[in-house]
Amino acid sequence: MARRQLQEINAGSMADIAFLLLIFFLVSTTMDTDSGILRRLPPMPEEETKDEQVDVKERNIFVVLVNRNDQLLVEGELMNIKDLREATKEFIVNPNDDPDLPAKEIVDVKYFGPVEITKKHVISLQNDRGTSYEMYIAVQNELVAAYSELRDELCMKKWGKKFDDLDSEKDEDKIEAVETIYDRKISEAEPRNVGG
Repeated sequence: MARRQLQEINAGSMADIAFLLLIFFLVSTTMDTDSGILRRLPPMPEEETKDEQVDVKERNIFVVLVNRNDQLLVEGELMNIKDLREATKEFIVNPNDDPDLPAKEIVDVKYFGPVEITKKHVISLQNDRGTSYEMYIAVQNELVAAYSELRDELCMKKWGKKFDDLDSEKDEDKIEAVETIYDRKISEAEPRNVGG
């Protein structure tokens, strides 16, 4: 019996087709871009000041803890994330001279003259190792938004435009003045097991 010869498949253009499909999927697929958290790190302390102990009064520290269950504890009390921004703004400004909130100092600021500010306030943020990334970012956003809103309100009242609308070259002095009044001081501690 004669063996039937198998037909060969012409596979010469298969590599070209696979390459074209790869290019099509690369071009048509959208890539998510990760955006980081904008932070300006403090300058390195000078050699002689490295060993000094900084004494911060308890009233000047706003303690924000996030446990592994994504529960927010602000100053030892459970708080909804929606209320964090307003609580932070109240802490930064201390509008009623509350003795439990940061002490105010009078500072002479260009464009504003003598201004009472909470110069020594610090927001201390501590996350648990089990905190979700979404909650971590949400808390960060609320804390930064509190400063942004305060800066915007001040700029709108003084110059009729938002802080971000100030030109970084022409309005450098104005930006520096606003940052003096509402200096962003968020201290982030290394994550640990806050929630047990």
